[in-house]
Amino acid sequence: MTHDDAALLAALADADEDRIVFDLAGIEARYESLLRELPGVAVRFAMKACPLDEVLACLARKGSGVDAASPHEIAQAIAAGVPPGRIHYGNPVKSDTDIAEAHRLGVTLFATDSPEDVAAIARHAPGARVFCRLATDGFGALWGLSDKFGCSVEDAVLVLRAARQAGLTPAGLSVHVGSQQMTTEAWQRAFDQLTDVLEALAEDGVALDHVNLGGGLPALGYLDGHGTPLDPPLDKIFAVVREGMERCARVAGHRLHFVVEPGRHLVADHGAIRAHVSRLTTRRGADGRLRRWLYLSCGKFNGLYEMDDVRFPLVFPTHPDGPLVPATVAGPTCDSADTHTPGRAPVPVPAALASGDPVWVLSSGAYAISYMSQGFNGFAPLPHVCVGGGNGNGDTSGDGDRRGGAGGGS
Repeated sequence: MTHDDAALLAALADADEDRIVFDLAGIEARYESLLRELPGVAVRFAMKACPLDEVLACLARKGSGVDAASPHEIAQAIAAGVPPGRIHYGNPVKSDTDIAEAHRLGVTLFATDSPEDVAAIARHAPGARVFCRLATDGFGALWGLSDKFGCSVEDAVLVLRAARQAGLTPAGLSVHVGSQQMTTEAWQRAFDQLTDVLEALAEDGVALDHVNLGGGLPALGYLDGHGTPLDPPLDKIFAVVREGMERCARVAGHRLHFVVEPGRHLVADHGAIRAHVSRLTTRRGADGRLRRWLYLSCGKFNGLYEMDDVRFPLVFPTHPDGPLVPATVAGPTCDSADTHTPGRAPVPVPAALASGDPVWVLSSGAYAISYMSQGFNGFAPLPHVCVGGGNGNGDTSGDGDRRGGAGGGS
């Protein structure tokens, strides 16, 4: 197994206790690469993917804003240095008190997808700007994010018309093609929807100023259940997105700029967990089959919640050579759901593993912090450390498990 993030690997090697490490310089580099691929696009980091002050501050210094899903996230982003003008309330699900609190904190741009939500925004954030989220099918993504959010093309016109009548500014449209989207076709379908609504709104005299393309840009380091790199077609995705933006910009009646909400794309591959072996066992199950199990100190409830859907690369630094044996990898708790790899497929692991040996879980920087429990079965959330970053002050570090609010994935 190789990995090109030398600072991250060095920090893992230096750690003698379990923790999650983030390389801020790597996050900055991924941010800069995104801007090169989509020049002129405004980035609003989906902070639910990694709600750490150090990461928020790092991206804010680069010019990023934040896609927030709750007043708690908004307040945290502001405290970390993100200007309120670069924060939007991207969650269509919000109570009256949450709308009022976001408005009090200085947020003026709200996502919506229903007439009821529009009416609530008009009451509790008068004069606000709104963008309407369109429903997508999520096909081709590991997490589709369909059904709960978004409205139809036809209803989007009605929602934005209602916003105008309620004294709000109908400002934009948004889509989300699903988290870890692996196809270009999903983006093409989304742009078809966007252009249909833009044309209908122009005929209705509603002029928008932006299109929010949401999240969905993939991380690059995940494996499938068989240990093969997922290898998302990122270059082709960017090409389709650029062409789709040009299509939207050609629709008469609007003067559009574009927004993206990357989450895992920025942070997943630049965070990694230093865990350790609890035990490598051999036992016969109820079906009579003899199986090996590798139990790690980190699992579903303290950093690897998404392990049902993706396989994270594992590195065993004290056993670079020697025979390998197939084992089902699991976390430390007594919950049977606390098992790594989709379908519980066996993973080749060193046969000589012993309790206490370090294990590095790569590409685990997305959602590791935000999905941690408060200590299920007494296994505490992982502390974190941040290394690198272009703040001019050398390495930054911190310990804690601060988490943000709920919302869709990215």
